[in-house]
Amino acid sequence: MSTTYSFKDSSGAFTHPLAGAFLFAGEIGMGQFTVAMATEKSLLDTAADGNIMISAIAGDSGHVAIECQQTSDIHEFLLGWYNLIKTALNNGDVINWATAALTIRNIVDGSTHICTGVCPSKIPDKVYAAQGQRISWQLMCADIQSVTVSL
Repeated sequence: MSTTYSFKDSSGAFTHPLAGAFLFAGEIGMGQFTVAMATEKSLLDTAADGNIMISAIAGDSGHVAIECQQTSDIHEFLLGWYNLIKTALNNGDVINWATAALTIRNIVDGSTHICTGVCPSKIPDKVYAAQGQRISWQLMCADIQSVTVSL
């Protein structure tokens, strides 16, 4: 049996206590999401005599890249969110810096990524050109859970 992939089968939500929620489905000016884990789960140490020590490493941190059109609703929302938490940071209030959460779901393959402790790596680079461009938001995540639901 074959399965057809479509980005339109992806949906999710970005939520933050100050900025509210942004729900998305389908394409809405997005190019792609990339979820990347940062924590190496296993490390091997080789001693001089060839003995191997295996370490299982805890932690599920990583990052999510959101590529979107520079005129998209999601970019406008993320820029508003960034400006809210950056203003608070500039005023000495960091309590909400990493209180965002992001959930991305694909109904075709049953995969879901639940990201918490989300904060911006930096504001995206902005290109001024004759033609509109895509930009990429780099979001750091303290915890990323990857869940697959059997369909």
